[in-house]
Amino acid sequence: MSPAALAIFDLDGVLADTAHLHFRAWKTIADELGIYFDEAFNQQLKGVERIGSLRAILAHGELELTELEVAAFAERKNALYLDAVAHLTPNDLLPGVLAILENIKNRGMQAAVASASRNAPLVLDRLGIADRFFFVAEPALSRPKPAPDLFLACADAANTPPSQCIGFEDAVVGITAIKEAGMRAIGIGDRKILKEADIVFSSVAAVNLEEVLKYRKILDGFST
Repeated sequence: MSPAALAIFDLDGVLADTAHLHFRAWKTIADELGIYFDEAFNQQLKGVERIGSLRAILAHGELELTELEVAAFAERKNALYLDAVAHLTPNDLLPGVLAILENIKNRGMQAAVASASRNAPLVLDRLGIADRFFFVAEPALSRPKPAPDLFLACADAANTPPSQCIGFEDAVVGITAIKEAGMRAIGIGDRKILKEADIVFSSVAAVNLEEVLKYRKILDGFST
């Protein structure tokens, strides 16, 4: 029997609008460091893991820190973020998420999460959808996006060839990671920005799974 098709989701900006929680935490850190930080610069951190984000902020402010200081500020940012995560509820799910997860389940497909956040399991639990995913990739064991590691880890866990996987992402680095993994990329957001994606939808609520699964460049072997 051929392995079930696999849908792999990013978390921030795809399943829940938690990007603003990261922004507030990073803004606090940047203010403490005396670095100007706004929403526009925060967009550049989409899909970037914690240390990578901090180093980008430091470069933006032309500031150098020791490795110990980098680690300490990264941990402080994480603590600020976790304080905010504690207040998440299922109401913070983006519109359309429950519908697409149910549609995927009804088609016999599996679902997994490939997020740069080490807090993904906690966030999924707070959102009430942890049981919808059979696997959550561990960022600590993988190279960060745009490397394909997180997505390949999901495919390996499902014993599913990358060619039978689709990934949902809202960040350029995430789309690149999906393509590098040999999978088909579904962009969530602005098609002018997510140029590498095979198909782009304005939001999760706008995703037409039937269209995705019938797209011949994606599907040789998916059952619909």
